[in-house]
Amino acid sequence: MQAIGGYFELADYEDGKCFPHPDGILLNTGRNALEYILLSIGDVKGVCLPYYTCEAVLEPLKRLHIPWTFYHTNARFEIADEIEPKEGEYIIANNYFGIKDAYIRTLVDKYGDHLIVDCAQAFFAKPIEGVKAFYSTRKFVGVADGGVAYLGNLQGVEVEVNGVECTVDHDKHLYTRKQFGAEAGFAEYQENEIRLDNQPIRWMSDTTKRILDHIDYETVITKRRENFSYLHERLKEKNFLQLPALESFECPMIYPFVTRIDRHLRKELIDNKVFVAKYWPNVHQLGRFEFEYDLAERVVALPIDQRSGEAEMDRIITIIKEI
Repeated sequence: MQAIGGYFELADYEDGKCFPHPDGILLNTGRNALEYILLSIGDVKGVCLPYYTCEAVLEPLKRLHIPWTFYHTNARFEIADEIEPKEGEYIIANNYFGIKDAYIRTLVDKYGDHLIVDCAQAFFAKPIEGVKAFYSTRKFVGVADGGVAYLGNLQGVEVEVNGVECTVDHDKHLYTRKQFGAEAGFAEYQENEIRLDNQPIRWMSDTTKRILDHIDYETVITKRRENFSYLHERLKEKNFLQLPALESFECPMIYPFVTRIDRHLRKELIDNKVFVAKYWPNVHQLGRFEFEYDLAERVVALPIDQRSGEAEMDRIITIIKEI
């Protein structure tokens, strides 16, 4: 049985074009793209970010000794609290699962220069003029490194960059999955995720830039949107989440699914080689915030990436309906 979803194998060189971020600052990781933005701002007095987020976002805040606070998220994956940032304070808003493009645009008028958009799950969301944002490549295509920063209207304090990333230590799992399958390289993938912690800011590797210049992005976007739509048409009556219309966002990362039988479902999917990531188990460490804890436990991230089509989506649907 062939695996569906999970970490990527090394991307193929294709007759691709139109890299989505030709005007971005190309760095080695998404978290370092955030750090680059914070350093470019210069005097950051505080950052407010969601409880429901990846712990990697905290890494640059800790390293730069920037104080932070958390806010709550509602069932639509939108800011639930009233936040009034003062001078020198910034709000990180997540484009969750790549499906909140329209909502993010509404925040621009509300928060202006105080807004930093976390597009780690929204690689194809179009940059908004004048808005600070950071992206990650590895959740969407098979490369060893890659983050993108946009400084918005900042003139930018000069940021020290520690040379160019070397992918020798970061790419073994990509080759292993490509040659031997998902299970064979999973331990290597996990080791690499740990290795990426606390890396200095470097420029994106030349290898990754070459690969990113040769990916058929139109096909990537089309397949993901088709798979998302296919699942939604067949599962929307079972999905407790109210998802935004497909035309309101560029390209989803996964199909978020919540149902009463979620805990059994996650295990059943994985047992059938449908690899569903969990976003984010670190929420449990922040305290028993009931709603965010519930999101982390109950959102099942159904894979819809470009390696799959209707046959793979039907496999996922069958598992869900059988349970």
